[in-house]
Amino acid sequence: MKLPIGKLDSDLLREIVFDKIKYRSDEVKVRPGIGEDCAVMDFGSCDCIMSTDPISSAVSDIGRLAIHITCNDIASNGVQPLGIMLACMLPDGTTAEDVEQIMEQAAETAAALEVEIIGGHTEITAAVKQPVIVSTAVGRCLSGECQSGDEMEPGDYIMVSKSVGLEGSGIIAADYPDRLELTDGELERARSFLEMTGVVPEGVTAGRVGTHGMHDITEGGILGAVWEMCQISHKGAEVWEEAIPLEPETVKICSQCGIDPFRLISSGSMVIIVPKDRLEKMEKAMAAEGIKATVIGRIMEESEGIYMVSRTVTCGAAGKGRIRTKIDPPYADEIYKVVK
Repeated sequence: MKLPIGKLDSDLLREIVFDKIKYRSDEVKVRPGIGEDCAVMDFGSCDCIMSTDPISSAVSDIGRLAIHITCNDIASNGVQPLGIMLACMLPDGTTAEDVEQIMEQAAETAAALEVEIIGGHTEITAAVKQPVIVSTAVGRCLSGECQSGDEMEPGDYIMVSKSVGLEGSGIIAADYPDRLELTDGELERARSFLEMTGVVPEGVTAGRVGTHGMHDITEGGILGAVWEMCQISHKGAEVWEEAIPLEPETVKICSQCGIDPFRLISSGSMVIIVPKDRLEKMEKAMAAEGIKATVIGRIMEESEGIYMVSRTVTCGAAGKGRIRTKIDPPYADEIYKVVK
């Protein structure tokens, strides 16, 4: 069976990846699962948190994104990342200047996050046609203090930081500007979104307040992230379409490319499940750090399903109503309709 471009769908991931793992260590607290960004290992008085991710759909900002995407996963546990390793596979024709540019981006971004690059691997190979970086990050917290999505409860608020679609629209603007009809100013601003793809500040801030789980929004977009989080805790969710924050440039790029911004890779935005009695405290904490944070829905009972409520529409003589659309499992990200 030939598979589509993008990450494996959830059912296939369980069947041919997770179910093939045989050995289980007593020291592993959190194992691979749908919606789980990180593994957590018992290191005595502390827990070690680890995550790994690839960057394969970007070119011009790959060094910066490789640092952000995996550190974001560590931050989804409410933890400050400590170190990161980079495995860089670069295509034939790569120059020393290309490698230097990638490492300058990575080093600058890691320094800003106070994360040390502690190792990795770099090679030129005919196995890839454009740069591919796989990064692995590690963090640490006191035992039992990781934020966990299995604590989600009906009535909890679904909050997102910044705006969704930043990474996807930034990649398209940076690598495929000829496909867009944007002003120079719009293109420049859209490209700047790639400088906003880190979520360590909001992850650490939310961790101090206390959450019922967080999830960095990567492939599958905001709707995929909500669906995955609901799998962890066996809960339902209601997402309010009109509340989901989008930048004007993202709206234009998605419209011109014929893609769904809610299913677009969105590093730079964190889903935060806020206990209903901590919403005010969370909003104040985010505001104090200058972080834009928006409530976009609520957690429901599993029996109520996972759905998005669309904008109010006119229903003839019945007046106004709402459209409820079921949120399906994440499939190939919308970015791959542009990056082929």
